[in-house]
Amino acid sequence: MKKKSLLSILSLIVLLASCGNKDEIVIEGTLENGANKTIYIEEMSPESRIFLDSVKLDSKGHFKYRYAMPYKTFINVHVNDIDYIVLLPDLGEKIVMHGDYNSLTTSYELDGTGESQLLWQLQDYSNQGTETLKDIVATDTKNRQLLANGDMSQEEYDHEHDITDSIYAATYAEQQQYVVHFIEDNLGSLSTLIALYKPFNNHPLIDPSNSFEFYEAVLEGLQENMPDNPHTLHFKNSVERIRYQYAQ
Repeated sequence: MKKKSLLSILSLIVLLASCGNKDEIVIEGTLENGANKTIYIEEMSPESRIFLDSVKLDSKGHFKYRYAMPYKTFINVHVNDIDYIVLLPDLGEKIVMHGDYNSLTTSYELDGTGESQLLWQLQDYSNQGTETLKDIVATDTKNRQLLANGDMSQEEYDHEHDITDSIYAATYAEQQQYVVHFIEDNLGSLSTLIALYKPFNNHPLIDPSNSFEFYEAVLEGLQENMPDNPHTLHFKNSVERIRYQYAQ
């Protein structure tokens, strides 16, 4: 009897331990140029960013972080305020990432196919647009200098400027189209909130003043899939405010 009782107690402990960890996520990775450096981890709650921890990478740039998520939410991993990635783990999920510490946003990759991978795809396409924008700015800066030095006529500059303007317009349209398709393909996922607010050159790709239907579609999908999630409830209030603003 004593042996059976002991086995029962041990089984109960294992069961309770497994239940206690069902909401725990694990973020693990190895970053080039990250030896003995620090990354910072935040929860992106509906209303603010909540600092969770700083994690020091080992001599090989490796780290592992565990967090018991209160609900499905976004996790921000960053090295500074402008170089960061956003993850969207499932409860109980392990995410493995790779990248370069010195350029985390543009270099990171993930193992797996979850919603964090959806956000990686979104960010990767956004990165391509950013690179094109950098090329446009560099070209125009060079042409302005040629114009100022007398090595390019005003007519030649205007012609080149029309070309860069055309490339910019095409790139903006491509980024916008990608975001629209992303939202339509992933309704019901919190990843659509990130897509909805994606900018290009500090301009919104989905402007509520003329594309409010996407806000309503995102809300409808979230209410159907996760009605009690704090992000859904907060976004519902945001949609109501926007609807009231543009109804005036």
